[in-house]
Amino acid sequence: MTGAAGGVDVRRGVLLGVTSAAAFGTLGIWGKLAGQGGLSSFTTLGWRFLIVAALLLPISSRGVTGAQRARMLGVGLLYTLATTCYFGALERVSAGATSLLLYLAPAFVILLSWGLGRAPRRTQLGAVALAGVGLALVVGLPSAADRDAVGLTFAAGAGALYAGYLVASERLLSGVSALAATAHMALVSGVVFAALAAAQGTLRVPVGAAQWGPILALALLPTIVAVPALYGAIRHLGATRASLLGTLEPLVTVALAAVILREQPGPGAALGGVLILAGALLAQWPAKATPAVAPAGGDAAAGRTPRGPER
Repeated sequence: MTGAAGGVDVRRGVLLGVTSAAAFGTLGIWGKLAGQGGLSSFTTLGWRFLIVAALLLPISSRGVTGAQRARMLGVGLLYTLATTCYFGALERVSAGATSLLLYLAPAFVILLSWGLGRAPRRTQLGAVALAGVGLALVVGLPSAADRDAVGLTFAAGAGALYAGYLVASERLLSGVSALAATAHMALVSGVVFAALAAAQGTLRVPVGAAQWGPILALALLPTIVAVPALYGAIRHLGATRASLLGTLEPLVTVALAAVILREQPGPGAALGGVLILAGALLAQWPAKATPAVAPAGGDAAAGRTPRGPER
């Protein structure tokens, strides 16, 4: 790939990552509004994902092999588990804190990738350190609405599971279209959440704008827009950089929660948010290319190939 083509890929990946983060940033807001409208989390999620599956499966399944379908369903199950933890946290702590704690995910992605043989660059480790300090401030100086240990644990668990989902997406879904991956993820999630709602006795057809509005918004922005954009960002940037760029998401959530839900962030949220943003920006710092070393004796045929980006 030429340098110019590589630069285009990076810019496209960053644009997709920012789009995904902004759309995902609305997730907690719609979830809170659905709860205020009288819907349980499992009912809300069941309808959200079943609508997405019904829309996307007919237009994205052509040419999908059985092996690809199995991989997409497996990755979709990881997303389902992460979403379960996220909404479990959302029921106990504020939307802003839940979204901020979800972004322990970049640290988990880097650790998982490192364990799988991909050593991080120093700038990536620095980005994780900044994000970690920011998250520590959010947790360590919480508002009165965020002092629920179970809710905070659910949010951290969502981060760990989301990291696993990102790494699995990068490794298992190569060559699969973003729409097909989203459709199969939605199918798994919709079936699981509808079954959980039925087991709780809360599964029902929503009524009125107060219930249908948040469900349709959840289906559109943080699913049909955000998930394919995320798969595209992973394809162009890799799971590590895509997840770190996604730390912009909690800043969107905190801002929307303040305006729409009148949630007042805790004393650590402002400074913590600045550090998380700094980490997201540092994560996009370009790797320095190491120049090729001329072979001893000037024999070009025996020369070493140039090393890749610094790690």
